[in-house]
Amino acid sequence: MTLDMAAERLPRVYAEIMRGMEAGWHRGAQVYVSRGGQVAAEFTVVELDVGESRPGVPITRDTLVLWLSSGKPVGSVAILQLRERGKLELDDPVCNHLPEFAGGGKQAVTIRHLLTHTGGFRWVDLDWAHMSWDQIIAKICAARLERGWVPGERAGYHPTTSWYILGELVRRIDGRPYSQYVREEIFEPLGLHDCWIGMPLAQYQAYGDRLAIVPDTSKPDAPPQRYSSERGATQCVPGGNGVGPMRQLARFYEMLLAGGTLAGVRILLPDSVRLMTTPQRVGMFDETFKHVMDWGLGTIINSNRYGAATVPYGYGPLCSDRTFGHGGSQSSSAFADLQYGLVVAAMLNGMPGEKVHDGRMRAFHEALYRDLGLG
Repeated sequence: MTLDMAAERLPRVYAEIMRGMEAGWHRGAQVYVSRGGQVAAEFTVVELDVGESRPGVPITRDTLVLWLSSGKPVGSVAILQLRERGKLELDDPVCNHLPEFAGGGKQAVTIRHLLTHTGGFRWVDLDWAHMSWDQIIAKICAARLERGWVPGERAGYHPTTSWYILGELVRRIDGRPYSQYVREEIFEPLGLHDCWIGMPLAQYQAYGDRLAIVPDTSKPDAPPQRYSSERGATQCVPGGNGVGPMRQLARFYEMLLAGGTLAGVRILLPDSVRLMTTPQRVGMFDETFKHVMDWGLGTIINSNRYGAATVPYGYGPLCSDRTFGHGGSQSSSAFADLQYGLVVAAMLNGMPGEKVHDGRMRAFHEALYRDLGLG
């Protein structure tokens, strides 16, 4: 589909993207939208690729873009796969599998707490650029539980810490590093051949200009987002540095929309998908986002009931209550709306600050639903 055809199908979305480019909020966008059924062939798809992925290089449907936290649900799938194989239970204390994690009073933190952001160890000073995986895990394990925090009784988004621990649980239980596990058990079976969470150096070098660079557009002359670097792309950061075309990330959501099996490939059982995509944490005030939000297992559930105009990292005012997914810091959004059979994966290539991003993404989502005649 040409740009003109896609813009004609999604005129409001195209106008919002261009408005943001003119304002200097982003330098391009990669958008994938599908509505469909049980197999890939049933999906009706619109893709819209506009602007640049890096200076002088246009974004295409095959550009690898940074997901940031939009890749967190991949970790949920990995954990639920291990649960299906009898390797763990959601209410296992983390220290049953990772004994040193009990340090600092964290012995009551369970795997479920990690996936619902109720564990209480949000802020650990990690020098990601210089520390090894083992050093990072050791430092998180030694960290103290936040003062007054009873796991499961308070909530606060953990940007990185709990996701490193989830990645280490995968490594301890399965034996493969997290980056290898998700490639072999999730990405490759689904045909997501350009998706990585920590890619080999040789692969990074081979991609070259196919890799987008995410600029910080919040202030003049700011360096690009840190995961846009060689080190940032090749180090495994389970909750942060997933990368791949948004059309491939969308296929991951199409799998969830279809109940865990897509085009004959089973990734999860339907019960696991249900646990992941329905509310598991309800009505709790999130002390990081400063807003009441509902969560599945590693997914943000539509929380418009708590303030459609204020809820952070939502899916716009017109999405149904059966919407789940995750946003990436100041840049991306990926979700499925079960009521409408809708999957959306979008990356706006520029980080303009939280307030601006919140407004532009809310407008983007509303424009999308109106273009599709939904809501």
